[in-house]
Amino acid sequence: MHRVLKLLPILLILAAPVRALEPREGWVIFQSGKSFDDLVKAVNAAVDEAPIRIVTQASASAGAKMQGITIPGNRVFGLYRNDYARRMLDASIAAGIEAPIRLYVTEEADGTATLSYKTPSHVFAPYAEEGGAALRALADELDTVFEDVARAAVTE
Repeated sequence: MHRVLKLLPILLILAAPVRALEPREGWVIFQSGKSFDDLVKAVNAAVDEAPIRIVTQASASAGAKMQGITIPGNRVFGLYRNDYARRMLDASIAAGIEAPIRLYVTEEADGTATLSYKTPSHVFAPYAEEGGAALRALADELDTVFEDVARAAVTE
C-alpha cells in the first residue's frame, strides 16, 4: 500500500488528459496537423533555412522517457545568434536574461502538435525604455524571423 501511495502523484499526472495551450498575451500559437516528432523535425529544418540558430534545447518528455515515464511530447528550442546578442546587450544588459528566445513544441491529445512562442517584442517589452529604439528594432526584426520559422515549420 505504501508503494502505491508513493506512486499516486505520478499516476495522477499520467492519467491527466493532455491540455492544449490557451491563447495568452504576447504568445503566438500555431496548430499543426503534424505529429510531435514531425513538427520537431520541421522546426529543425525551418531554422536551418533561417537567419537564426538553435542554441539550446530541452525536453521534459525525453527526460521522463529515460526514467521510464511517458508524458506528452514537449520540446523547447532556444533560438538566437551572436550578433543578435551583441545588439541586444548594447541596448540593454538586463534584456540579456531573455536570450535565447524560445519556440515551444507540444503534443496534443489527438496526436498532432502545436508550435508556440512569445513574440520577441513581448519578451523585450520590459526593457524597451532602457533599450530604446535599438532594442525595439531588434525585437521587430526577430518578430519577423520567428514568424517565418514558425510558419515554415507548420506548413512544410
